[in-house]
Amino acid sequence: MLEKPITLPNGQTLINRIAKAAMTEGLGDPCNRATPKHETLYRRWGEGGAGLLITGNIMVDRRYLERPGNVAIDGQQTDEQLARLRAWTSAAREAGGDIWAQISHAGRQTPRIVTKEPVAPSAVALGLPGGQFAAPRALSGDEVLEIIARFANTARVCKQVGFTGVQIHAAHGYLISEFLNPRANLREDEWGGGLENRARFLLRIVEAVRAQVGSGFTVCVKLNSSDFQKGGFAPGESIQVARWLEAAGVDLIEISGGSYEQPAMMDMEGLEARHEEQKRESTTAREAYFLDYAEEMRASVKTPLMVTGGFRSRAGMEEALASGACDVIGIARPLCVKPDIPAQLLSGEVEAAPSYEHGLRIGPGFLGPNSGVDIIRALNGFAAMAFYCQNIFRLADGREAKEEMALLPAFIRHQSHEAKAARALVRD
Repeated sequence: MLEKPITLPNGQTLINRIAKAAMTEGLGDPCNRATPKHETLYRRWGEGGAGLLITGNIMVDRRYLERPGNVAIDGQQTDEQLARLRAWTSAAREAGGDIWAQISHAGRQTPRIVTKEPVAPSAVALGLPGGQFAAPRALSGDEVLEIIARFANTARVCKQVGFTGVQIHAAHGYLISEFLNPRANLREDEWGGGLENRARFLLRIVEAVRAQVGSGFTVCVKLNSSDFQKGGFAPGESIQVARWLEAAGVDLIEISGGSYEQPAMMDMEGLEARHEEQKRESTTAREAYFLDYAEEMRASVKTPLMVTGGFRSRAGMEEALASGACDVIGIARPLCVKPDIPAQLLSGEVEAAPSYEHGLRIGPGFLGPNSGVDIIRALNGFAAMAFYCQNIFRLADGREAKEEMALLPAFIRHQSHEAKAARALVRD
């Protein structure tokens, strides 16, 4: 079934069931514009066989970035900015697939090196050590409305420059996810309290985006199955939000989970062992982290579902599709090392994508994912992330990826790169 096309509710047809899931690229220039590196990278990924490419975070407000090298579509775009974006989408679509822009606002997960005063539904700081994120201030009601308009504007520009869809990022602890999370959203106005109020921000964004792009353009939402925190956004709430999204005419829902505080989307062992809401054994035994949640959601909505996280074998992907639990398979990290792995899976050349998680093939400098020291375990996770980011940079430079890399040097290089990129940002 992997090679079988799928037609979405709006009439758009994806040429196969493999999607390159969103991964942050960090390739934007100091003005947060697209660069030729995006063209090189996405041409390579487009040639790799995935029927759909979803970009990393494209920010709706460049004051609140997920990282310094994000692309931002913020306000009126110059002719040069539009040309850069068109070059990106054209390169990605040369092989015949689609490219969707993941549009996002980082909220309180904006790093301190980007801003010393991030914004959030409420003034609730991230529960993370190290001081990488400053305490946020609460958004005013007028600011909430302005951000909704920003999402709509960004989507309009994305359609104008050749993206074939947008994915509204409502997962992983970014701003929309924060509104959904009762631990982060303590508001007492129309945007907080019960689930209907907490979901209003997302649903109003979907409505505003659809009004700008029309019925034939794909609108997708990336939604947490759970925040994996006691008292946070829970699976039952996620299914109810999915029902509302279906009623709003969303064309596809990607299921994910976690946040910076509980990074289930990175499957960081040890951290997950402390989740208040444990993964069920059936999910742990299978490849995909969120497939059981997808099965529950499928029982409630007919909207096409995409599941990302953990898929490696062709057999596991085919089984998930055949079961009806999901309609599209998302693959992310393996494409940083082997950008043509979708084509190899589709052709049967390989039976599984290589796994690079937990340092199994990432060379020296790794002290083990199950270290009893929290800071070591966290550093391992961030160092592994640096490994993939470094390989994205290599692919964007037209070089080959490295299958092994000493993690500590990779982590140091990555941190140095981010600090340098932050210092170079051109502020308004």
